Amino acid sequence: MKKRRLSLSKHPVIRILVLWVISALGLLLMDWLLDGLQFDPPRRALLAAAVIGFLNALLWPFLSRLLLPVAIFTIGLLFLLLNGFMFWLTAQILPGFEIDSIWTATLAALGVTAVNIILSTLLTIDDDRSFYRNVTYRRVLRGKHIEKTDVPGVFFLEIDGLAKPVLEKAMGLGYAPTMKSWLDRGSHSLIGWETDLSSQTSASQAGLLHGNNYNIPAFRWYDRASRMLVASSRPKAVAKIEADHTDGKGLLVEGGASRGNLLSGDAPNVMNTASTIADRSRFHSSVYYDYFSNPYNFSRTFLLFLWDIVLERYRFWQQRRKDVQPRLDKHHRNFKYALVRGGTTIFLRDLNVYTLIGDMYAGVPSAYATFVGYDEVAHHSGVETHDAFDALHKIDQQFARLENAAANAPRPYHFVILSDHGQSSGATFKQRYGKSLAEFVQELTDDFQVGGFEEPGEGVGNLNTMLTDAMHNEKSASAKQAAGTVKRYVAADGRAQEGQAQVLSADDVKGDDLPEIVVMASGNLGLVFGTRRDVRATLEEIEAIYPGMVEGLASHEGIGFVMVHSEEHGPVVIGANGRNYLKEERVEGEDPLLGFGPRAAEHLIREDTFPNCPDILVNSFYKAETNEVAAFEELIGCHGGLGGYQTQPFVLHPVELPVPDEPLIGAATVHHIMKGWVAAANGKETREKVD
Repeated sequence: MKKRRLSLSKHPVIRILVLWVISALGLLLMDWLLDGLQFDPPRRALLAAAVIGFLNALLWPFLSRLLLPVAIFTIGLLFLLLNGFMFWLTAQILPGFEIDSIWTATLAALGVTAVNIILSTLLTIDDDRSFYRNVTYRRVLRGKHIEKTDVPGVFFLEIDGLAKPVLEKAMGLGYAPTMKSWLDRGSHSLIGWETDLSSQTSASQAGLLHGNNYNIPAFRWYDRASRMLVASSRPKAVAKIEADHTDGKGLLVEGGASRGNLLSGDAPNVMNTASTIADRSRFHSSVYYDYFSNPYNFSRTFLLFLWDIVLERYRFWQQRRKDVQPRLDKHHRNFKYALVRGGTTIFLRDLNVYTLIGDMYAGVPSAYATFVGYDEVAHHSGVETHDAFDALHKIDQQFARLENAAANAPRPYHFVILSDHGQSSGATFKQRYGKSLAEFVQELTDDFQVGGFEEPGEGVGNLNTMLTDAMHNEKSASAKQAAGTVKRYVAADGRAQEGQAQVLSADDVKGDDLPEIVVMASGNLGLVFGTRRDVRATLEEIEAIYPGMVEGLASHEGIGFVMVHSEEHGPVVIGANGRNYLKEERVEGEDPLLGFGPRAAEHLIREDTFPNCPDILVNSFYKAETNEVAAFEELIGCHGGLGGYQTQPFVLHPVELPVPDEPLIGAATVHHIMKGWVAAANGKETREKVD
């Protein structure tokens, strides 16, 4: 386990002097590396570093706030030029310092930041202390009184997609030293819980944050009432999900904060929360402006973003060179994906941490934040690969940073680390059999057109939420136009080849314009809907209208079982060699649910009651000996259905927070426990005001 080193200096004056010298050394290194930059004499670099710092303090906050809307939507390129402009302006003011162009100045600014990052890390400069003072200063300027109390607040930090067995393995390999240290010293306890069906974020967060996830059959589905395709990656759809599932008493309703989530938990204070993008009744944090008001913050984040892109391309090259299997192809791990990955693992993570530290200094009683980096990397690189574990390690480092910040907060804080689901591994259905689920369904019927539902994944959805949130807080037409351009580029994808099943997007068609059959995928869970009926078709009707389809699906080697609803028998699970009549508790032949967990039948019976349950629910096979499933979308780490680690999330909680002894089944069960923890943080408190 890695040990944390003590900071070189915690005294602010010494810290400033050290950082000043580091910046001067960075400038001298740029003098040596760049032909267009020169100091005469070299000691002039010390004065240049001071002037650059002064100009940044004087001009950057104003310019960054003015230009931020466009800068965000140009992926920060405008800020790079602005940072370079500060260097160029210094050269115009200071004799003996020459820069031949703004481009050289921009390269120099990036280079000095890189030197600053490396040396500050090696010397363990205490950057967080400076940040804490900055946050407190901003709160005071805004006229907010910070209050002290001995009653602990609760921060829920979700690691999207991390299963309990995978976390335990990561701890053993040294990838999660912060969380392991909490276990080792006895401050926390690690427990597991079991997801509902489906095992994915919109269903789990509806349960965790609102205590209700009924009628969310998957990440994507066909809504019979509206006759529209629904995707949980779209803010409008998520807003409706929250409206349908909240009772107004969510987890965070009492002064809590929602950071980077799909749903809000009824938090009055939100940032980058998909369900509340258009809700002007909430306070939308201006963290984007605060974060980028410091030029070092942006340059550091942008360099780490670029490094993550390089890392992704290198790791993909390594997997191809070593012929690692399973592995996605270059179409699914292209440069566009590298941008999405960098955005989720770096930008969204840093914004979350920055905001949470500010929340601590405001003394908020509760907050819930989602860290999506591990989930995004595991989807594309593999669940237990070094690449995925490295993403987890970087999230774990942020927990240490938050723990350090809490020592200076106006109240103590409990940190609860949890996941919303896990992931299961395996080559995809299309990789194994050369066709998508929609194409296979099309093969089973000649009389009806089948449409496959194609929608950007969770990573793209998370970035679109950030862009949309920033756009809604910005009124300029140019910013909105730039945002739309970036969002369209990130979300764009290929279309079906001639002769394949139709490929649809949620924006393409609805109602009578939809094909007769729509097929959707959420990991290894497939959903087959007939679109010409406003109620679910029974098994008897399916066999009459689509003869051979149910048996054809159930007998395919890549499919573990299908579930349909019989008018005579109720929900029936059908496999290649047997049937399970769930309500009758009767099995004919081999039980198709063997190996899918002791509560598989219970989860399926519940799903069968959903108005939006598909006509045919399809689950891939699960091989227990290799812990493999086959996703119906192009992800080698997946979740949504049954089988493997995807249904095995965790809660790492302080030992003083009570947890019942019985198994935790379903997200709503976990919600009620967490709600009790939050209630304690909102009890009667003796407060002391601090100016």
